[in-house]
Amino acid sequence: MAFNFTAFTYIVALIGDAFLIFFAIFHVIAFDELKTDYKNPIDQCNSLNPLVLPEYFLHFFLNLLFLFCGEWYSLCLNIPLIAYHIWRYKNRPLMSGPGLYDPTTVLKTDTLSRNLREGWIKLAVYLISFFYYIYGMVYSLIST
Repeated sequence: MAFNFTAFTYIVALIGDAFLIFFAIFHVIAFDELKTDYKNPIDQCNSLNPLVLPEYFLHFFLNLLFLFCGEWYSLCLNIPLIAYHIWRYKNRPLMSGPGLYDPTTVLKTDTLSRNLREGWIKLAVYLISFFYYIYGMVYSLIST
C-alpha cells in the first residue's frame, strides 16, 4: 500500500466533494423554504449568491487535480457539470454582484422549480461522485 499523487487527489476530492454535497443540500433546502414561504426571496438570495462561486471554483479545482494526475475517467465524469456551470454563469440574470439568483425573479414558478430540480440533480451527481472517489482512492492505494 503506497501513497501517491493519485491517492492524494482522491482524498482531496473526497473532502471537497463533501463540501459540494453540503452546498447542494443547502441549495435544495433554501429553495424548498422559498417554495413554502418560510423565507423571503431577498434574504434567501443573499445567502445563496455568495456560495455560487466557491462551489464552482472548488469543483473546477478538483477536476484540475484529476487532470494533473491523469485520472481521465474521473475528469470525463465531471466535464458535463463543469460545462453546465460555465453556461449557467454566462447566462445569469443581470446583477450588480456575483451569483445566480435574482430576488425579483426567483419566485416565479418555472424559475423556482428549475432551481429546485438543479439542486437535486447536483446533489445526485455529487453523491455518485463521492462514492466513485472512495472507490478510486481505495483502488489507487491498493494497486501500487
